[in-house]
Amino acid sequence: MGKVIGIACILVLLFIGLHTSSDRFSEPDNRFNLSRQIGFLGIYAMGAGIVIITGGIDLSVGSLMGLIGILLALSLTEWGFSVPFAVLFCLGVAAFLGWIHGFLITKTHLQPFVVTLCGLLIYRGAARYIVEDSTQGFGSGFQTFKMLANGHIGGVPYSLILMVVIAIGMIFLIHYSVFGRQLFAVGGNEQAARFSGVPVDRVKTLAYVIAAILTGVAAILIALYTNAIQPASHGQFYELYAIAAAVLGGCSLRGGEGTVIGILLGATLIQTLWNGVNILGIQSYLEYAVIGGVILVSAIADEVLRKRFRKST
Repeated sequence: MGKVIGIACILVLLFIGLHTSSDRFSEPDNRFNLSRQIGFLGIYAMGAGIVIITGGIDLSVGSLMGLIGILLALSLTEWGFSVPFAVLFCLGVAAFLGWIHGFLITKTHLQPFVVTLCGLLIYRGAARYIVEDSTQGFGSGFQTFKMLANGHIGGVPYSLILMVVIAIGMIFLIHYSVFGRQLFAVGGNEQAARFSGVPVDRVKTLAYVIAAILTGVAAILIALYTNAIQPASHGQFYELYAIAAAVLGGCSLRGGEGTVIGILLGATLIQTLWNGVNILGIQSYLEYAVIGGVILVSAIADEVLRKRFRKST
């Protein structure tokens, strides 16, 4: 809880600082765009967070987004799928790939880093191969479907509303269910959880499946928002944003810690920082330095807090 309060205070100070530094920050168009981007990141950051809670990591997020975006465009524009079937198809592919991650990690005992790093390379290569490295898009069609990414209700983007709905479900799943308790037990001490009767392999596999599905949802929204998917670069480095948001929001890279609220606050902080970089005219390539610094500082803070906790107990 202390981490959540801390990130909330930092976020408030950042909002105040940007508001006083630039009038553009408070403009309706900027607020709407920022809210929409927070919705996108919040959805797939929750997926990254649930994996981190188990003590794992998912480096394939960005490449999976590129692959799902390509499959969505092809299924709608070339394969003749209906919108509902195309969405189910894309989410099904994402879920299957998430299951593959979980299977390789639990049954062959490969490290999550290795499995998802291979996924990063394989999915990016597959996306480029399928379309021969050509850009895919939706053209001027599917306007109603695109409203899911670009529309709003009373000025609140649909993406942000969808993020909140998913977050409510994730809060009950992670914090108020048997699965959630098992999730934290596995991340805290996998061997002890196994001896206690927790189905460790099933819990870890399900975590990767859920993470992949949430990545798929965000991939669909982002593809509709950009309206064009370049297979070589679409979603590139998005795994860094997701990991940074989760870690900044209180998820320990050692596993066993994290909250949905904290992850969403972390996502909000990351997107607000990026928005501030843009409106203040700071060199955009410093974004990656900021993200890397955020992860480093969060990891150091987590280690310091753990050592203090051990001394106090």
